Amino acid sequence: MELNERAELDTSQANDLGRGSGGSGGGFGIPIPGGGGRGGIIGIVVAVLVALLGGGFGLNAMTNGDEGGQAGGTDLEQLCSTANPERLDDARCRNLLYVNSIQDYWKKAYPELGRSDYEVTTTNFFQAAVNTGCGQADSGVGPFYCPADRKVYIDLSFYDELASRFGAKGEFAQPYVLAHEYGHHVQNLLGTNAKAGQGDQSGPRSASVRLELQADCYAGAWARHATESKDKTGQQPLFKSITEADINQAIDAAEAIGDDSIQERSGGRVNPDQFTHGTSEQRKRWFNQGYDRGDPKTCDTFGTDQL
Repeated sequence: MELNERAELDTSQANDLGRGSGGSGGGFGIPIPGGGGRGGIIGIVVAVLVALLGGGFGLNAMTNGDEGGQAGGTDLEQLCSTANPERLDDARCRNLLYVNSIQDYWKKAYPELGRSDYEVTTTNFFQAAVNTGCGQADSGVGPFYCPADRKVYIDLSFYDELASRFGAKGEFAQPYVLAHEYGHHVQNLLGTNAKAGQGDQSGPRSASVRLELQADCYAGAWARHATESKDKTGQQPLFKSITEADINQAIDAAEAIGDDSIQERSGGRVNPDQFTHGTSEQRKRWFNQGYDRGDPKTCDTFGTDQL
């Protein structure tokens, strides 16, 4: 993967909120495989087990949180300016570039789904804790999309967990994480989240599993077209190149956080009744479906019996 150092980044698509002033999270009922159920957070285990599982499905908007109470945030406009020759060495600027690419793709692909224009939203980088439209969360929940305020949240230290605990060390695992979360944003805009919320929330064929596999497929569709995405000016590519090795890094990340793999890593037995995100094989396969076809219309996990 080679990023374009000349690309002008749209800093309006991300905020660096700094370190949250709130306490521990608790406003979320996130489906945790391996015994967590929908009941809530299970301590330090979440940091190990959640990985990409904080996609936003199943979040309970228990409070009317906001983005206040943050301290120590950085001005991304200055940090990520082309005037800073070292900007792409900073994880925030690299992830901003990924966000720009993902949303540039959806600006073109979303209308093809038979809808109106895509609604651009922001990613909030935070440390330790954050207040959101879905309540307060800490870093333990992993990256997530909040349907209530239509924003993506991530503590970038999560990538260290992804590499050290799951072995997904490749750089391209990072844009895959974000593309998966923006897949949930697309689902929210389409009304898929709301429909899935009326179905089963656990089990191998549940609405939750179908929602997450579709987000993986959407991530694959973006990856197929990532080198076509343009910067803020519409002139410069954001990626100079993406290799087969990069795509394999995304596939490895998808495979590492399947329900069965996570249950095994947590020391428990594999229990399909508790699946909420799909098996390793399914997550890998649906990412490949999106990547091979390059068309989000082929990501209909709700209309097939072949998950």
